[in-house]
Amino acid sequence: MPTLSRWFIKIGMVYLIAGLIMGAAILIQPVFDLSPKIHALRPVYLHFLFIGWVTQVIMGVGYWMFPKYSKETPRGSERLGWAVFILLNLGLVLRAIGEPAPIFWPQIDLGWMLAVASICLLLAGWGFIFNTWGRIKER
Repeated sequence: MPTLSRWFIKIGMVYLIAGLIMGAAILIQPVFDLSPKIHALRPVYLHFLFIGWVTQVIMGVGYWMFPKYSKETPRGSERLGWAVFILLNLGLVLRAIGEPAPIFWPQIDLGWMLAVASICLLLAGWGFIFNTWGRIKER
């Protein structure tokens, strides 16, 4: 398994654990009378599960298992693959900070983080498609 695929999958599992912990905290909030602000983590929880876990594991397995592009570059551009990995995770971290910020820190304007996070996630998606498209072909 390529190193990049291992990183995608292992970091994806970290997001799964973090997402499950956040989801549990949101669910037990009424029972244990936790701060109602905990619900501000709901979008982060969903992003961690669907982009951090599911999408990242799909990208890691896709990078590893899709048919070879060529003998010289069997998986396309490795540099672009790493750029996708970095952009995806940077976007998720910025989103995890910027999304609940207005609830937890109303005096600080971190709205720019959501814009940068969205651009990072968009570029990561486009980069993955660009790097993988040529590997999807007839035999």
